[in-house]
Amino acid sequence: MYPPYYVDMYLARASWPSSNGKTYQSIYLRESYRDGDQVRKRNIANLTHADPKEIAAIELALQFKGNLAALGSLDQVHLSQGLSVGAVWTVAETARRLGIDQALGAGFAAQLALWQVLARVLEQGSRLSAVRLAQVHAACDVLGIQRGFDENDLYNNLTWLHTHQEAIEKRLFAKRRGQQKPELFFYDVTSSYLEGECNAFGAYGYNRDGKKGKKQIVIGLLCDAQGEPVSTEVFRGNTQDPKTFAAQVNQARERFGCERVTFVGDRGMIKSGQIEDLSQAGFHYITAITKPQIDTLIEARLIQMGLFAAEICEVEREGVRYVLRRNPIRAEQMAASRADKQATVEQLREGLSRYLDQHPRAKVATAEKALRAKIAQLKIQAWLQAQTEGRTLQLTVNQRALEETSRLDGCYVIKTDLPASAASKQVVHDRYKELTLVEQAFRTCKTAHLETRPIYVRTAEHTRGHVLVVMLAYLIRRELSQAWTSLDVTVEEGLHQLQTLCSTEMKVEGGGCCLRIPAPNRTATALLQALKIRLPDALPHTNTPVVTRKNLPARRKPR
Repeated sequence: MYPPYYVDMYLARASWPSSNGKTYQSIYLRESYRDGDQVRKRNIANLTHADPKEIAAIELALQFKGNLAALGSLDQVHLSQGLSVGAVWTVAETARRLGIDQALGAGFAAQLALWQVLARVLEQGSRLSAVRLAQVHAACDVLGIQRGFDENDLYNNLTWLHTHQEAIEKRLFAKRRGQQKPELFFYDVTSSYLEGECNAFGAYGYNRDGKKGKKQIVIGLLCDAQGEPVSTEVFRGNTQDPKTFAAQVNQARERFGCERVTFVGDRGMIKSGQIEDLSQAGFHYITAITKPQIDTLIEARLIQMGLFAAEICEVEREGVRYVLRRNPIRAEQMAASRADKQATVEQLREGLSRYLDQHPRAKVATAEKALRAKIAQLKIQAWLQAQTEGRTLQLTVNQRALEETSRLDGCYVIKTDLPASAASKQVVHDRYKELTLVEQAFRTCKTAHLETRPIYVRTAEHTRGHVLVVMLAYLIRRELSQAWTSLDVTVEEGLHQLQTLCSTEMKVEGGGCCLRIPAPNRTATALLQALKIRLPDALPHTNTPVVTRKNLPARRKPR
């Protein structure tokens, strides 16, 4: 009895007469496989318009697929190492499963866009590196891309992606969710610094990467309740977070047709102006409030310090609900952080005191200034002061100020206008905490596997297209990560293992050639089975032209 994943591949021909007396024929590369007690079939490729020599080569390969040595002994058949096929086939099949290929559409531009997404998953780099990557992986054979494209084609393709971004996101949204409209969105922004000075969105602003003196761009990411990105937008680097919010509200209502939506954003994103925008659209919000706002509520006696505990508490006023909690673990972490800062200052004081003892001519005022500067740097001057007595440096802790500073350690308040009938206090709390899903997406896209930067583009259209490519690549990587979690394999390790699965190029004298795909090893088989992906036995193939800097068209437009 065959296992469920057993695959048999063959060429299927269909002929039919037409009204004009001609007979037409279609040729398909088809596979049949067992799924339990069912025998299923699907078409791998349409070979109707392929060269007859290539069709003959594929048919010959399938004929001897069980005995490759016998085929190699034939004088008219030559075997050589082919391109890597395991990783690119896996990533391409994952993209098809997610509906990314359908969202991009058909045509040469859509195929190039799909390759840019797959190349971002396989290896991060510039457009030229993606061209060279297509000479290592069997991208053209797997995707059916016309060979000979260069980096200029990929740069132009970024403009095509920007032009069609709204339609692509809308089709992908419909494909993934059908008629079910999500009622919860997470939204957050991040910044990505630039090495150059000429990007259209480049500007100096609040840099989350800690790169002072560098221009940046601001990226907004809208995710659904499962943390899956649905839309992305690029803003100038000096754009404040709340000013990016109105565009996302319009997208949820107009582009995706959502009528009942709750936006989840952090305390710096959803403020009074954004709450008004949501109210006018008929949407709800979940956000948090700052510590000064918590103090205001305490002074107004709307909430009391006794309500902050490990158990969630709720207070409602004028249709607005406040969900309160104290995280004991976070409170301990903040107390330990203050203790570490105080110990650092104390260590500096001891060093400066020893220096003053050993150098009688050293100025006490200079040492005191250095000690005060360290306290200010650590932002603990509210409760820790430095003073001198003779040539001795001393530290004084203001206990009352320290108690006031630590009063709200681990305390937070979540604010929402959702009625209790729509979401309990626990649900509101959990939804806000799930905002970390967007932060995880940002970490993956910016500094982990996908690496939004360095940004090798300058124009607004190319920048938006590049960020869209990274978002689509993140969907694929997220799917791979979830499937391989049980195998204790990272995405990088899994793709590296699959890249070692190379094809065998079979060339028939006087005929065409094809790529014969060998059986994967045990590790690769486990990776493929975790994704429920099957490799074909062979792929049609033509020789890949070498693209070098010499035969690339001259650059005429900014990147």
